[in-house]
Amino acid sequence: MEKNENKMGHAPIGKLLFSMSLPAMFSMLVQACYNVVDSIFVAQLGEDALTAVSLAFPIQMLMVAVAVGTAIGINSLISRRLGAKHYSEANMVASHGVILLVLSWVLFALFGLFGTRAFIAGFTDNAAIIEMGTQYGAIVTIFAFGAFVETAISRTLQATGNMTYPMISQIIGAVVNIILDPIMIFGLCGCPALGVRGAALATVIGQIVAMFFAVYIITHKKFDVHISFKNFKFSSSIVFNIYAVGFPSIIMQAIGSFLIVCLNTILMGLSGAAVAVLGVYYKLQSFVFMPVFGLTQGAMPILGYNFGARDKKRLLDCLKLTAFVALAIMTAGTALFWGCTELLLTLFNASSEMLEIGIPALRTISLCFIPAALGISFSTMFQAIGHGIKSLIMSLLRQLFAILPLAWFFARFFTLNEVWMAFPIAEIVSLIACAFMFISAYRKEIAHL
Repeated sequence: MEKNENKMGHAPIGKLLFSMSLPAMFSMLVQACYNVVDSIFVAQLGEDALTAVSLAFPIQMLMVAVAVGTAIGINSLISRRLGAKHYSEANMVASHGVILLVLSWVLFALFGLFGTRAFIAGFTDNAAIIEMGTQYGAIVTIFAFGAFVETAISRTLQATGNMTYPMISQIIGAVVNIILDPIMIFGLCGCPALGVRGAALATVIGQIVAMFFAVYIITHKKFDVHISFKNFKFSSSIVFNIYAVGFPSIIMQAIGSFLIVCLNTILMGLSGAAVAVLGVYYKLQSFVFMPVFGLTQGAMPILGYNFGARDKKRLLDCLKLTAFVALAIMTAGTALFWGCTELLLTLFNASSEMLEIGIPALRTISLCFIPAALGISFSTMFQAIGHGIKSLIMSLLRQLFAILPLAWFFARFFTLNEVWMAFPIAEIVSLIACAFMFISAYRKEIAHL
């Protein structure tokens, strides 16, 4: 296909969205699967091991926030440059993106070397949990370069409309992780039993294998955008435009990491098992949220391209369909969490205390899924048209100005069961604010396209 016939500008929206989203949705489901499998294996080592990995989870979330947030800025800027037919600028954005994410990894590697133990010890004085959490957290940060580079390349390919290779890359990483988990955790096939260290090593090896595949594809296949460092010149303008969308996205997702840290602190004052339950929830909810994030990965370049091409109808048609599909997925997820709660918890070797806490917790928290579907859809639209700050405002409302004060209030004056109500209440508050921001953005920038 010629550059001036990019499918994002003329293909039927329904067919285009699903062709671009289904690979990402499938790969996200595989990602969710290996996240859950990883925790299921770790849970067999005991509740302390599951708690240790749960305490280290915010570190991983922060890495994902920086990698994916930066990549969202890269994706948005590349797709807008392609929509405006500025192909050389799109190439420069892609090259800058790789460099920015490698530099980001270096910062996390330094934290892994010098800060992991202090971080874990800030939550508990249980020596076993501290040791296992430190082992896990250090490995997944120091060797995270594979995840950062693979993310940069995959989001670059997605911005061109190619969703298949990113899907294959993530699937390869997930499959390698799933295969290595039992081998390295329990000591199978001649490998020593490494416990939680084995889970961490399986994770980073999968990421590195995925990175090698992504590098091979970007260097051996032909796309509308290519990455090259020959005659590379640093551009502060490109970096600024990447982070104009990317930085709010980083903060928006990093808030999730901060949220878990604060919730773990609140919950540890009530029950150690509650921390494990929260960790299980975040693993299980990925089965619901990951397909929606895959959907929005496919939608973002379409939205950005047609905004750049000033095609209002295609922009709005894509937004409507994205929201409808997201609602369907989240409704199914809510039904799953209500109908199979005990079964889901028993997958993680749940104790009687975990079951008593976890059943009402999962059912209550899952009430946030349906309003979240609309919030995520509109947040993606804001990012695609270069208004990442609006997505940031939504996250601040949901995860700082609503959920944390509510969780603290319920923990202070009510029981643990009421703490979980903070999730759906905060999501509804965020959605109401989102509606007002969308109306404003529509009147100022979309109505006159």
